[in-house]
This record gives sequence, C-alpha cells and structure tokens, in this order.
Amino acid sequence: MALNEKDLVAGASHKATLVSNLSRTQIVQYAGASGDYNPLHSDEVFAKEVAGYPTVFAHGMLTMGMTGAMLTDYVGDGRLTKFGVRFTSQVWPGDDLEASATFTGMEASGGGQLANFDVITTNQDGTVVLKGYAQARVD
Repeated sequence: MALNEKDLVAGASHKATLVSNLSRTQIVQYAGASGDYNPLHSDEVFAKEVAGYPTVFAHGMLTMGMTGAMLTDYVGDGRLTKFGVRFTSQVWPGDDLEASATFTGMEASGGGQLANFDVITTNQDGTVVLKGYAQARVD
C-alpha cells in the first residue's frame, strides 16, 4: 500500500526496529554482499591492535541499507526519490537499532506531491548512529 498525502501530519513519526542484537555473522555477510572486505569490519586483531577500536564494527552502508528498507516499507516500493545520510557513530556487534522517519512537509513537483522526512537511526542507548533526510512521492 502506498503512502497517501492525507495520512501525513507534520511532526508525525514512523518508527521501526531494524535489528536486535546485530551479529558478527550479519556484518560479515554484508561484507560479502557488498564486496567491502575492510578488515575493520571482520578482523578482530586488526580492529583492536592496529586501528585501536574496541572490536570490529558494522559498515555504515549496512546501517543505511537497513534504514532504507524501513523507509521503503513505509512509503512504498518505487516511491523514494531522495535519501541521504551522515554516519554519526559506530554500530557494534550486539547493538539493537531503531529508525524513525519524521514527516516535515510537502512540496509540489511536476504535477505530483513529494513528502519530506527527517531520518534518524539510534542504538539501544539512544545514541544517534545515522542522521539524514528522505523524500518520497505520495498519492
């Protein structure tokens, strides 16, 4: 079902759990799917002893992809026209992630309407790990 303009109220948010207890296996699976084999995401010794991190951490694009899936589930397939983010904190194995899309307003475009959203993904401690924006076509 597609998002309808009449269903949008300024300041209203759609929230979804992206992952509970992110596993190292999921991080490595993403490395394989994306072709990004940076050792910061899979090599414990490298991440700790060479780079100085407490452990490996998730790819930023894994977090963005999960957040993007929440958006398309909300607005409907093929309706997302813009999606941009900044990665603001690392995502670690064991993290729980929740994302929200907050409606900020409408704008006209080529005879149609576009809905604008502020997008935030947080971990179980409330730390913002991703912050961005999205825009989608609405009926």
